[in-house]
Amino acid sequence: MPRSIWNGVISFGMVSIPVKLYTATDDKDISFHLLHKECGSRLKQLRWCPVCEREVSWDEAGRGYEYARDQHVLLEEEDFARLPLASKHTIQLSAFVDASEIDPIYYERSYYLEPEETGVKPYALLMRALKEKGLTALAKVAVRNKERLCSLRPYNGTLILETMLHPDEIRVEKGEDSDIEVSERELGMAFTLIDLLSEPFDPSKYHDDYREALMEIIQAKLEGQEIVEAPAAPARVTDLMAALKASVEAAQKGRQEAEATGGGGRRRKAAAG
Repeated sequence: MPRSIWNGVISFGMVSIPVKLYTATDDKDISFHLLHKECGSRLKQLRWCPVCEREVSWDEAGRGYEYARDQHVLLEEEDFARLPLASKHTIQLSAFVDASEIDPIYYERSYYLEPEETGVKPYALLMRALKEKGLTALAKVAVRNKERLCSLRPYNGTLILETMLHPDEIRVEKGEDSDIEVSERELGMAFTLIDLLSEPFDPSKYHDDYREALMEIIQAKLEGQEIVEAPAAPARVTDLMAALKASVEAAQKGRQEAEATGGGGRRRKAAAG
């Protein structure tokens, strides 16, 4: 288990549950260093002061808020520590909602909540209550110098805390599709295609193809192999009905092949369960 990034308590009415917060996801992106093409040396990124004309070390750097053009107010670490926020140490459960009422656009990042030894029983009580009621708890938590709206829900025998965006952090853009005519035939064909592609969610089926292909290129370069480009994608059908019909035929063929290999039976069994 990695080091916790936050310690505090979940406040559930008069019940306090001491917990630790851990990141629940790992970034699997392939990272690169910036190199000088001429000699292959790794480049250094300097914190450069244009007035003093010299590099600035971290202990000389501070954070400033620009309140007017080129005018800043400097904040010290003590200023952040003195913020009068209960959420710095307490996750106060303020409401319980149905998860379906929360649009996924609000979700930001997932964390595991692990109880301290003295909080094991109330932690289990809260987790079971949320699971049996089918609800998600809402709260606030201050992590890494920022207060975030968050939700708590049971997941695989533990509680997941998901930080959420505030409404003013979401760009509201409304589509202008009310005047677009869609025929019943086109809609019916779209329904057919959706039905053919509907199945229970199985996360193990999905892989990061881009990362795998990138690692293959890196390995090929290390071994001095020739890199073969992927074939160009087939031309897109511009006629909507023709595209829908071709998509339905392809989906039907894919389902028949899956059923022939036993995949369709598993899909039906999972859907029935």
